[in-house]
Amino acid sequence: MALREAFPPSDTDYLGGYSDGYEYRTVFAGSKLEYSYAMVRQFLQEEGYADVPIPRNAKELEMFRLPTRNKQILLFEDNGYVHNPIKILFPNDFRKKSTLILCIYNEADEQHLLKFHRILERGGG
Repeated sequence: MALREAFPPSDTDYLGGYSDGYEYRTVFAGSKLEYSYAMVRQFLQEEGYADVPIPRNAKELEMFRLPTRNKQILLFEDNGYVHNPIKILFPNDFRKKSTLILCIYNEADEQHLLKFHRILERGGG
């Protein structure tokens, strides 16, 4: 069953990634950014997220990369593409130019929108 239909419970490994019950996080690292992004696109399609708008290609995705190396700013901003319920992020380590971090969030959580947009911390109520 696809991830979108049956979100992995807390403390679960799923297809090379990890779920805390609300956020599923995995890393894609091809030899080129284009290859990593192709893997992300395929994963999203197979796991039920084909309807979520995402950049057409890796070049378009790179337009969402924050133009700073300031670690403090990167703590508070998502460095990459964000569209509910997914985030496709660039790692803070700029040496990993072909690596992407995919985060998928549990839409069934009753406070999903507040948590996704960081209005409500994930542990708070």
